[in-house]
Amino acid sequence: MTETAPRPTLEAVAARAGVSRATVSRVVNGGDGVRESLVERVRQAVEELGYVPNQAARSLVTRRHDAIAVVIAEPETRVFADPFFAMQLRGISKELTAHDSQLVLLLTEGRADHARVGRYLAGGHVDGALVFSLHLDDPLPGLIQRAGVPTVFGGRPSWSEGTRATGPTVYVDCDNRGGAREAVRHLVGLGRTRIAHITGALDQTSAVDRLDGFRDVMVDVDPRLIVESDFTPGGGERAMRELLDRCPDVDAVFAANDLTAYGAMKVLREEGLRVPEDVAVIGFDDMLPVAEQTEPPLTTVRQDIEEMGRLMARLLLRGLDRRATSEGVGGAPSSVILPTTLVRRASA
Repeated sequence: MTETAPRPTLEAVAARAGVSRATVSRVVNGGDGVRESLVERVRQAVEELGYVPNQAARSLVTRRHDAIAVVIAEPETRVFADPFFAMQLRGISKELTAHDSQLVLLLTEGRADHARVGRYLAGGHVDGALVFSLHLDDPLPGLIQRAGVPTVFGGRPSWSEGTRATGPTVYVDCDNRGGAREAVRHLVGLGRTRIAHITGALDQTSAVDRLDGFRDVMVDVDPRLIVESDFTPGGGERAMRELLDRCPDVDAVFAANDLTAYGAMKVLREEGLRVPEDVAVIGFDDMLPVAEQTEPPLTTVRQDIEEMGRLMARLLLRGLDRRATSEGVGGAPSSVILPTTLVRRASA
């Protein structure tokens, strides 16, 4: 068995730099009051020795773990099959990496997992949490609140107007309702008159907001032209078959996301209906691995998914820094709603 060399200690760094152990500790842990010339000597000694701070000891000084929990309220089969989650995680990871923080991914398969996540967050392992893809009956918000962990949500929570939260709720979302209105207005402008909507899971606020945007334009819509789905390709296929059974004369579909649109277009093709000649189709998200691979390429509403992840992490880290330095002076970070853009391709 190969013996490993002992890890360089704080004392070894101090000896190499010619300073006290306390000075090294202040520099390593980001403290103030050390002359720049000494800071540079310590940093050089750290690099030469390959010193890595002991995280547990550092946490005692800084009261920070430099770790952020990312909680996705979905089973892993959904998370790893949907490009949306990969794009959002990429944005979060980039921002945390830039601030030397670790990402701890927590997924929920069922109620037992909710309790596990709650215990983990309450155990003081992370500095804060980023939570997204919540459902209306999800117990996670209550568990997180009881854990006392600073949190930023991805997507507008159902209680953001103050119906359930006891304190300020910070979230990052896109203009789901406005984006849906723009998509449907585009279909109306194309002369389509039998415009259908395949919703997302209506226990999530993003799906509800997109349905509301559809109804803003299609005020007197035939209720048979609205079919609930679940944001998945399979759900889009099932919903499109149901639509064709109900309303064979449908001439346009606004789907709640790109994966749903992909499933709907697959069924249209199988039924011998041409896109966009017979049925125009618009999605939502502009996930390039999906939107550019459909046949024809998908017209869709673009939200900047990766930037939403970055902003979530940025708001959380900003709030943590404010708590550490000024105990909240200046107010908590505010929620952010990003604009959307209709990206026109060949499907509508």
